Amino acid sequence: MTNTQIFLEEDRFYHIYNHAVGNEKLFIYDKNYLYFLQLFNKYLSGFVDVYAYCLIPNHFHFIIKIKSNNEIMVLNPTRVSNPRRIKNINIPATISKQFSHFFNSYAQAYNKQQNRKGSLFNNRYKRKQITTDAYLVKLIHYMHYNPVEANLCNNISDWKYSSYNAVLSDKNTIIVRDKIIDLFAGKQNFIYCHDVAPKLSGIE
Repeated sequence: MTNTQIFLEEDRFYHIYNHAVGNEKLFIYDKNYLYFLQLFNKYLSGFVDVYAYCLIPNHFHFIIKIKSNNEIMVLNPTRVSNPRRIKNINIPATISKQFSHFFNSYAQAYNKQQNRKGSLFNNRYKRKQITTDAYLVKLIHYMHYNPVEANLCNNISDWKYSSYNAVLSDKNTIIVRDKIIDLFAGKQNFIYCHDVAPKLSGIE
């Protein structure tokens, strides 16, 4: 099920995505892409693990896993003064608020840069729960293939604004690199699956 009302529950995987409003773009310059990822990290790193992402000029995709409630409390101590109150904290509502701060912050900065006004994103972001490892693997491939499908590059590795190269790199990243490599049973198999896997269309 895909909609804008699904609660983001602990220890579950989700595909998060959205488009720019109308024919607008979300990203024009390198610094737009980088700032978007910086803001994501700022507002959501204490709440989610990132398994994949892809940013292209008019839309974005993330695959995330919501951290456990206990981990969220440990990583965000200012949000609750007494950890024993965890049962009274509405974690899904808190995470939704963090997403709202993230999108609003980016939209305000982008509008200021482009001297534009009004909504930047197409309504609320969409989210779909991922319930199997097989679908998770397929979706990661689909996400990395998206720039090729959109004719933005010829090869998956050519696109700078997806998590594909981040998985293979040793540089700091917002993704949980080791968990992704384990999911694909090793780095070489990760490369192999992306090289030989057929185009996967129709996935949301």
